[in-house]
Amino acid sequence: MPDTVDFVFTAETARAKVRAAEDAWNTCQPARIALAYSSDSRWRNRSEFVAGRAEIEAFLTRKWLRELDYRLIKEIWAFAGNRIAVRFAYEWHDDSGNWFRSYGNENWEFDAEGLMRRRFASINDLPIGENERKFHWPLGPRPLDHPGLSELGL
Repeated sequence: MPDTVDFVFTAETARAKVRAAEDAWNTCQPARIALAYSSDSRWRNRSEFVAGRAEIEAFLTRKWLRELDYRLIKEIWAFAGNRIAVRFAYEWHDDSGNWFRSYGNENWEFDAEGLMRRRFASINDLPIGENERKFHWPLGPRPLDHPGLSELGL
């Protein structure tokens, strides 16, 4: 892939892109989410490598069969040119009712159309009690008045 920058973010557009990604992922709709990625997009998610929209959709389908009642918050960390770095946390439970908070960092690179062509994610899972949950909103996008990661002390 070329190293030339063909799409440049401003502080405002980078923040909007991060929030749009968070909102989309909170829908847990793999087919819709896959459209935000270029047809030749490449991912590293934990130790799994994914390429192209069909694999992205399959990956997300598997993810949300295992990670139930998923709620995600993303926060911009830095941006330059056509790249954004984010940190995130999400809460979910398994089919036995065990709750987790997963923390991580992602590095994103976008093509000229603003589609993500590369995504590298590092993620760690922390078992939590249901009483330790901090992400309380109905399934779907996080309400605008719900605190972000920094406000929650995460």
